[in-house]
Amino acid sequence: MSAGTAPALTIAGLHAGYGRYDVLRDVSLTVARGEAVAVLGPNGAGKTTVLRSIMGLVKHRRGRIEVGGLDVSRLPAHKVARGTAALVPEGRRLFVDQSIEDNLLLGAFHLRRDRQRVAELLESVYALFPVLHGARRRRAGALSGGQQQMVAIGRMLMSDPKLLLLDEPSLGLAPIAIGEVAEALEMLREQGRSILVVEQRVDLALRMCDRVYVLAGGEVALEERASALGADGRALIDAYLG
Repeated sequence: MSAGTAPALTIAGLHAGYGRYDVLRDVSLTVARGEAVAVLGPNGAGKTTVLRSIMGLVKHRRGRIEVGGLDVSRLPAHKVARGTAALVPEGRRLFVDQSIEDNLLLGAFHLRRDRQRVAELLESVYALFPVLHGARRRRAGALSGGQQQMVAIGRMLMSDPKLLLLDEPSLGLAPIAIGEVAEALEMLREQGRSILVVEQRVDLALRMCDRVYVLAGGEVALEERASALGADGRALIDAYLG
């Protein structure tokens, strides 16, 4: 399969963890180009480890990870982050004493010699989150939680990645902010972006995504289309999430 026709993400038979302990055991999943996929599961199931493995932050022991047909299994994190995949981590991790725009530009550090492309990416982020443009000189630390999450998503987009990864984007946000973030992710999905999101809120994941994987004990317990699980995913919650 050529890189032009390969899925956005292929994980096959992944075993990965920390020290001698395997958090993930024989995990396989895919994200098609232009598809949004959610990874759900109870605490400790290995959801964040999947994202960190893709980014090269957790070394895998066995298995294959490909992004757009490129094998990233052995790539260091800084090379994966150069336009291959980008992660919005849990807690956002912004530079709170820097401005919104400075935080965004850090995402495009590897593109800094291409000023036109950086300007285009910045314009696209402000189009997605107009509220950030008017406040672009404000300190990131002075923003609400929802606005900070917008900056974190924008910083991810500034790296011009093939694959978007988000870890708990709704965590700690007020309901109105959750709605705004969900709308932004739906817009990105409509634009044809490839997205893998870890999310605790089942209803939100089903709203935003095309398919769902459920992890339990470091293994894939279920793969299903979101449309087959109902608007609130009650049967899914009862069976796997408690």
